[in-house]
Amino acid sequence: MVTPIASHSTRPITVADLEQVIAIDRADTGLSRRHFFEKRFAAAKARPGDFVQVGVVADNVLRGFAIARILRGEFGQKDAIAVVDALGVERESREHGLGHRLMDGLVETARQQGAHSVQSLVDWKNPDLLRFFNTTNFKLAPRLALECAMAELRAEAEEEP
Repeated sequence: MVTPIASHSTRPITVADLEQVIAIDRADTGLSRRHFFEKRFAAAKARPGDFVQVGVVADNVLRGFAIARILRGEFGQKDAIAVVDALGVERESREHGLGHRLMDGLVETARQQGAHSVQSLVDWKNPDLLRFFNTTNFKLAPRLALECAMAELRAEAEEEP
């Protein structure tokens, strides 16, 4: 049984949290995705109904974040879905229930914004994230993710007469 950190809560994250979000993500990925997060925060400010941005705070410090887009009517779906674009909990705060609290906040906020489900993409080579999503009731979706590398498209176009 994981012992939760005594005092933690969820709240919306804002541009004031940008540096901490980048730091948590950089520690996890090994690179800075500053431009991505700046664009996400700007888009969320411009269209708040299209994004969910939740943070988990312990001891008055942002310890984790989740960012999702709300998609309405994609590929013939009638209902809105929330798609998790970014998720992170600082390493020293993991295994204390903060990730679960974070996902609870994201799901509730997405529900309030009209989403009927939450989806994400996870690399099969990331067992920690797969395990986390499994413990938060995510299941394999009944669809295939298809991909075509842009280099392959370019090579095919160059071969055409």
